[in-house]
Amino acid sequence: MRKRFITFLLGMVALTAVPITAQTITLKGIGHNNRYDDGDQMKSSYLGWNYDLGKAIFLVDNGIYAMTSDGTTVSTPERTPAIVKEEVMADNAKQLWVSNFNMMYGNSGAAYINGKLVTVMSRDESSTVDEELFAVRKWDASTGNLLSTEIRNKSDRLESAGMSYNPKDGKVYGLFYLTGQDLPTEITSDPDYFEEQDDDMTDGDAGYCLCTIDLATMKLTPITPGLYYYNFITFAINSDGRAFALTSGGTAAPEDSDGKLRDMDGNLAGAQLYEIDLNSGLLKLTTRTTTDKSTGESYTEEVSTFPATGYSSQYSRQAACFAKSNPNKMYWVGYYNSGKGYNEYGSWGSLPDREWRTNGKYDTALYEIDITTGETTRVAKIPNRWIFSALWVDGDDPSDGAEVDPFNPGEVEPLEGTYIALSHAENGSIWQQAEIGKTYTYYLEPAEGWTLHSVTFNDTELDIAEGNFVTTPAVSAAHSRLIVTFEQSPAAGVRSAQAGQSQVRVLGTAHGIRVVNAQAGDVVNIFTADGSKVCSQSVNSQQTDIALAPHTLYIIKVGEKVVKVRL
Repeated sequence: MRKRFITFLLGMVALTAVPITAQTITLKGIGHNNRYDDGDQMKSSYLGWNYDLGKAIFLVDNGIYAMTSDGTTVSTPERTPAIVKEEVMADNAKQLWVSNFNMMYGNSGAAYINGKLVTVMSRDESSTVDEELFAVRKWDASTGNLLSTEIRNKSDRLESAGMSYNPKDGKVYGLFYLTGQDLPTEITSDPDYFEEQDDDMTDGDAGYCLCTIDLATMKLTPITPGLYYYNFITFAINSDGRAFALTSGGTAAPEDSDGKLRDMDGNLAGAQLYEIDLNSGLLKLTTRTTTDKSTGESYTEEVSTFPATGYSSQYSRQAACFAKSNPNKMYWVGYYNSGKGYNEYGSWGSLPDREWRTNGKYDTALYEIDITTGETTRVAKIPNRWIFSALWVDGDDPSDGAEVDPFNPGEVEPLEGTYIALSHAENGSIWQQAEIGKTYTYYLEPAEGWTLHSVTFNDTELDIAEGNFVTTPAVSAAHSRLIVTFEQSPAAGVRSAQAGQSQVRVLGTAHGIRVVNAQAGDVVNIFTADGSKVCSQSVNSQQTDIALAPHTLYIIKVGEKVVKVRL
């Protein structure tokens, strides 16, 4: 049986109506057309083979899209920046730029923060759930340039209903879906928050938890003292630092004359809006007294401080946002119905997939929610069923103008142009100016007593050619990073012969190190240059990622193997 999260009353929120004037806005998002004749996969067009780059070039529909709304109408979403096929085929750099768009897909969550984007895409390696991985990619929201890409383990728990920047404390929050085997002990061991609690939570059960996320390391910090089993579909924070989430919802009844849904008691039904307390991670609720019509008995229940929206929405990923200039209006791109409607025989029920082009099952719409009253208005259907994994008001997002770069806190990167950061100097990085589409070769010379251990380029290990030469792939991101690790030579100290036989590999990554080929029972000890121990962690034989602070020289010991790296 599924466990239930015990909710708490945080106090009544006064709902005072405040007039919200209509204005024309431009909404942008990471979007894609929601449905195609051949299924729900993204369309792609083959543009040709690039012999210089050695790769096929495809044009896909993924990317950044913009649409305008005046409060009553919505324009057709258009890709921005626009892609002109003739210009793309005449320029290697633009071909790589276009090719990157097939990776701009946030099926596990995405966020816009101060001109930059992060997308989390879950992929299933070898089609087995146990080997599921997260592809984390960061982008420039104005140009669409890929800034970085990395693969994260399933244990990082990066699946979310959405992420959003809080301008009041400078942190990024999200509703993250936590898999059972990875739950922290403070959740699994507290009987006050669960009924019929499992002993080890390894049955695959999971739920949502409010967390902060460090976008530099992608590390989560849970806040909610338990799990919510609502199916959250959006998450957004306004310029006042208030957080809101929507659940999917529907009803077995058709719409009323005003286009809204109501239950048998006349209450609005459909998707439900909740406010979340960012300090406690709990839903803000109020107590309602209800009478059971069958027995006449009254009982109390804790419910959202807001009425339901009155509109159905399906379970797929959706997006919402606020304008910095108006913290009282939430924009939501959701579905037009719950997949139910009148079928060809006049009966109300689930609509068939095969008739999605005419029955509206996958249609989407723009909604506006007045958070002072909870009143939800359906503005208009969105042409061509576009849906978004991130949404923001162009030029007026609460994160615009934030002083801290959430991807690189404390690090100053070149603002314009293409660069490769060479992370091998002990007192800083060397930023080399580069060109999109070109490869670069380096000769690496270890210091006395050390040998070359590994070289990674944007978290991918490179082959080391004879003579300690390495060549990068064609540069495809505005900011790339080449990280070199060095291994202490056996002759440099009194060490076991087992060190040279060890197959353990230590790879530098954008946010720490990755240890592969370890043996059962191996322990990684990490020290700074002055000998201070940073951490000691057991590793497995497949792959273990360890997050470490940037701009630091580390000494890593695994058994008798000693490796040095500067991140």
